Amino acid sequence: MENEYQFKLVEGHFSPSEAGKVLLALINSKINFHNLEIFSNQIRFDEENPHSKIRIDRLLEASEYIRNLIDDASLKGMDFNIESLIQIALIPKVKTEINV
Repeated sequence: MENEYQFKLVEGHFSPSEAGKVLLALINSKINFHNLEIFSNQIRFDEENPHSKIRIDRLLEASEYIRNLIDDASLKGMDFNIESLIQIALIPKVKTEINV
């Protein structure tokens, strides 16, 4: 379909240290994005952003899980093979009262 796209974000063989840098940088970037969303909503609308708070919690859990994988791989002398595919689909905008 012409409105669907795919990009390889990460692809390759990494040492535990390299894998940690790549994966944790991605997670930290997403955490920073959600922290900015929380701050922005608080300043502009004096509102909470429960979606971003939930995402941050899940990302922190993923970060801890990845750190454990890195430690385990290091102890066992193993490397990482990482493939990350980003799939994008362009969809019609949903009309709400705000953007009507």
